[in-house]
Amino acid sequence: MKQASLVKSLTVVGVGVGASAAAIWLSSKPNRIMAKDLVRDWKRKVKPSPFDKSENLPIEKGGHPHPRDIEDNNMVSEGALYSVQFFNEKVQ
Repeated sequence: MKQASLVKSLTVVGVGVGASAAAIWLSSKPNRIMAKDLVRDWKRKVKPSPFDKSENLPIEKGGHPHPRDIEDNNMVSEGALYSVQFFNEKVQ
């Protein structure tokens, strides 16, 4: 039991020292900017942005469906009607 208590207390002390050191280090504006950039880079490595689609390009079927692909032709025609209706509503 004494050993578990010692480990818990050392953990609490370590977290406290780490938090205070981080607070002191982040009090400087250049350090905050550097930390923000570092966190943003880590986030991009872990979960890429949905807007980074450069890996998925070039799109082979984009806008030019095969004449016999009925499902794709229907999807394209519905999308075209929606955008035309949206534009007409905005203009009027």
